[in-house]
Amino acid sequence: MELLRFITCGSVDDGKSTLIGRLLYESKLLYADHLAALEADSKRVGTRGGELDFALLVDGLAAEREQGITIDVAYRFFATEARRFIVADTPGHEQYTRNMVTGASTADAAVILLDARKGVLSQTRRHARIVSLLGVRQVVVAVNKLDLLDYSQDVFEEVSASFAEFAAVLDFDEITCVPMSATEGVNVVGRSELTPWYDGPTLLQWLETVEPSVRRAGPSRFLVQWVNRPDATFRGLSGRVLGGTLRQDETVRLGNRTTTIARIVTMDGDLTEAPTGSSVTVVLADDVDASRGDVLGDAQDPPGSADSFQARLVWLHENGLLPGRQYLAKIGARTVGFTATKALGLNEIGVDTVHFDVAVPFEGYRANRDLGSFVVLDRLSNATVGAGMIDFALSPSNVRWQTLTVDKQARIARNGHRPCVVWLTGLSGAGKSTIADLVEKTLHAEGRHTFLLDGDNVRHGLNSDLGFTDADRVENIRRIAEVAALMVDAGLIVLVSFISPFRAERALARDLVGGDEFCEVFVDTPLAVAEQRDPKGLYRKARRGELANFTGIDSPYEPPVEPEIRLDTTTLSPQAAADAVVARLRTLGVC
Repeated sequence: MELLRFITCGSVDDGKSTLIGRLLYESKLLYADHLAALEADSKRVGTRGGELDFALLVDGLAAEREQGITIDVAYRFFATEARRFIVADTPGHEQYTRNMVTGASTADAAVILLDARKGVLSQTRRHARIVSLLGVRQVVVAVNKLDLLDYSQDVFEEVSASFAEFAAVLDFDEITCVPMSATEGVNVVGRSELTPWYDGPTLLQWLETVEPSVRRAGPSRFLVQWVNRPDATFRGLSGRVLGGTLRQDETVRLGNRTTTIARIVTMDGDLTEAPTGSSVTVVLADDVDASRGDVLGDAQDPPGSADSFQARLVWLHENGLLPGRQYLAKIGARTVGFTATKALGLNEIGVDTVHFDVAVPFEGYRANRDLGSFVVLDRLSNATVGAGMIDFALSPSNVRWQTLTVDKQARIARNGHRPCVVWLTGLSGAGKSTIADLVEKTLHAEGRHTFLLDGDNVRHGLNSDLGFTDADRVENIRRIAEVAALMVDAGLIVLVSFISPFRAERALARDLVGGDEFCEVFVDTPLAVAEQRDPKGLYRKARRGELANFTGIDSPYEPPVEPEIRLDTTTLSPQAAADAVVARLRTLGVC
């Protein structure tokens, strides 16, 4: 039987878990031990005075049962004579929007619940937008709790019209509204005499007959997840069919190469074809180089390849998306570098221009969810912070690397020493600029080729257009990191004196040149000491509220975790600190 994946969503306390529990109960899909456990749990922690509390069939977490809400995504499998189902019950609270996105990402249809007494709420709108954003086109609106309003037809029609008006701009193919009471089982499985004015389908009838939104018809797509070489006589590409049907002897394209499929191998023997969703090993007729993340596609209609896209983003982390900050993105079977151009806060949704650091095979999300979606990861913690859906690729760039005769190694040989970025970070007033100036003075006297990039000096020119918001600080350091990398390519010892408050941007600066050419110096000065020094009077202005976004006062500073050098300026004089930096550079072989 056909499988339908659907999601239940809506605002908190609209009755999602109760609805699923009632659906399972009315469909006679519960075993005797489940019913016994439900009866016991309903008396112990239920919210219906000892009567069966169907929400407890789904709300499995202790915190959910105590609060009467859904926190995590709960998946349940059930089947009727007409169809098999996997339902994802998702949380209603705004802070758990990320969990709702997880449930919607694989859904073919959506059940959006409304409390008839409250109508269309902001969270209802948010969930409807996310459902539309994630490509779900078939929606049923369950106008719930009508038993508390004497099953009023007027209320039902008013709420239905309100939702339809709001959803008119969303990409839904079908919206069906059903009047119901989940607690009483009205119009959940069977039609009820309590709503004689309603002649549409019950919820279960709709679920059994709705056409899934997502179909994988179209050109073949095969994602390579592993190059399978058990011995010298066999080389296959193991992975999953993401679209269409893969066939033996089919002509396919991999990058710029065209070949044919010689075999489709499984543990149970070879296949002549593999439909969407199949996990198989493909043997190609030609020795074509392939690696994890590559995509085999129909030779006449292959997937695209690009590194810049218009995409729709959902941000899932309390630390907002910062334009220009380097993140990671997992797309297909690859993890690549990622940046975006617009800021987003927690639970915000927006259209953005995004860039990957390498070209990746892709399709628009509407054509293929697997090749058109990605998740965004924090580079340092590896936490999932966002999700994206590709609309289309932007115009390919005509910019290419130009090969030059005089290269980095030639400059190093002429200078007679290794290049390096010496990155001094710390609070304002820590002594970074003073120490950097003394270090350069020593190195210059020894004939080393140096340059000092100072935070204040750079803001008079290159970065004069930037302020001091988190986004501007990210862009400030991104530009300086790029300049420092160019100077390392020129063979220089580059001294960088910037507060550079965020670890992510300092990590970016390190990655641009490599760990062996980067020396992070933490000028460690307690806030109280730096504020007492206050050579520019900035702390006093910040305390009076005259200077916003000042690091250490109303903007955070993230100290280095493992710097190459830590300078305690409460015990070291500026000259002693500078001497310590020079000494460390000698041990690193820089000078």
